[in-house]
Amino acid sequence: MKHIAESTVRRLSLYLRFLEEFETQGQATISSGELALSGGTTSAQVRKDLSFFGSFGKRGLGYGVRDLIGSIREILGLHRSWSVVIIGAGKIGAALAQYRGFTQRGFNVVGVYDKDPSRIGVTLDDITVRADAELERDIQRLKPQIAVLCVPGDAAQALVDRVTKAGVKAVLNFAPAQIHVPKGVTLRAVNMATELEILAFGLSHPEERAS
Repeated sequence: MKHIAESTVRRLSLYLRFLEEFETQGQATISSGELALSGGTTSAQVRKDLSFFGSFGKRGLGYGVRDLIGSIREILGLHRSWSVVIIGAGKIGAALAQYRGFTQRGFNVVGVYDKDPSRIGVTLDDITVRADAELERDIQRLKPQIAVLCVPGDAAQALVDRVTKAGVKAVLNFAPAQIHVPKGVTLRAVNMATELEILAFGLSHPEERAS
């Protein structure tokens, strides 16, 4: 498979959400134009994004909504479940641990960890917060593929080093710090300040909105 740009993957994720909405509304087929309109792009872009992964739909008839949902879910790796550990049980970590949408998308939170004694032992839905000293042993036992970091910036790199050494292959970082991962480990960062700055830019320059 060719190298797929991150922007393409982001659009596929958006297409999936719109398709699921269309299915809920009882729509059986959809054109690339309709999907483009929902996603704020062009029909040519929709067709190009899908063409990286094969042939979908029929000219003049469009795409079967249910079939395309299944295809995109498989492309995105959502045809299987993924185990997730959350490190940091503060406000962000606790909120993520209790977010039911993860399970609906196939992401199962199997452990939540913190080093603060006041948080260890607290139950978030049906998960009890464990001491971060248990991380390596639990990773060996639970074999999570993804670790979500919700810790202070100065603690992030050391924790990433620990979880990747223990076998985690993907990290989602909410910590306000730039971190590095070994080759073969996928890293995504969520920087709240940057996202707000992009919104501020859009408000200040409505004629040049970032996309």
